[in-house]
Amino acid sequence: MRDQKTKWGSMLTTQSIFDRYEEVRARFPNVIAREASLGITSLLDIADQVDAFVFDAFGVLNVGETMIPGADMRLDQLRARGCAIRILTNAASYDREGASAKFKRLGLRVEDDEIITSREAALQNLGEGHWGVIAADTDQLNDLPGNVTRLKDNADDYDTVKQFLFLSTADWTTSRQDLLVSAMQQRPRKVLIANADLAAPRDNGFSIEPGHYGHQIADQFPGYVHFFGKPFPEVYDLIEASLGSLTPERIAMCGDTLHTDILGAAARGWRTVLVTQDGLFAGYDTQPFSKQAHLFADWRLSRI
Repeated sequence: MRDQKTKWGSMLTTQSIFDRYEEVRARFPNVIAREASLGITSLLDIADQVDAFVFDAFGVLNVGETMIPGADMRLDQLRARGCAIRILTNAASYDREGASAKFKRLGLRVEDDEIITSREAALQNLGEGHWGVIAADTDQLNDLPGNVTRLKDNADDYDTVKQFLFLSTADWTTSRQDLLVSAMQQRPRKVLIANADLAAPRDNGFSIEPGHYGHQIADQFPGYVHFFGKPFPEVYDLIEASLGSLTPERIAMCGDTLHTDILGAAARGWRTVLVTQDGLFAGYDTQPFSKQAHLFADWRLSRI
């Protein structure tokens, strides 16, 4: 069963991921397009224009389990200049404590209150009732309230739960996705996707993320699927609440993906920085993609 998931991941390419984001773009917030990006050499070039830097993780601070060289030093330099630091990650496979432990394991000096996850946003919108949860086997689900059932290979479990919460693809397979779709066909219910990403850059290619499966369900059952994380608004509410009275134009989002990092932040009125070397567009010129999508960041650089 794991082979099915691995095979799907090996088929993902930068172009196929970009094309799928374009296909589902009507579900994203509206944004006023910029016409071009200004190239910079490092975030220090714009530190006097920004009071808070918000970082995507995958492709910006790390690739898989490897920290991108210099990321730790750059965060320290920005803090020294008086800039607030936040990490806004769509990873929902672990709670904030787990996210903090991961970044520290990578070698990044990050405080717990500097981390915001899409999992937090999803759980704040979790209603009462019996939830069917799609999560990694290693996830203890300690932060989930109420009655939950882990969804695996028992079709009866899919039928009995009231709603669905999708946290992780770590142990998800095509056959389990078929069980979820079948349950929705029999009785449509709310599906919360706690990670809106379609894919994430890893050491050896791209992993399939919950947004991939969520949009498949939304294609068949529009109105039942609710996405959390970039580019959807709830995570930006959490970031802004943590930054006090900062105005949006003094906040800059640094990310590697046009349709999540750049679109979502621009729709919020934040400034944006597209990071190109290690993430979704590694090895590609980003300009043709920006032109096709009509999505340009304020600034563009290879690494932060």
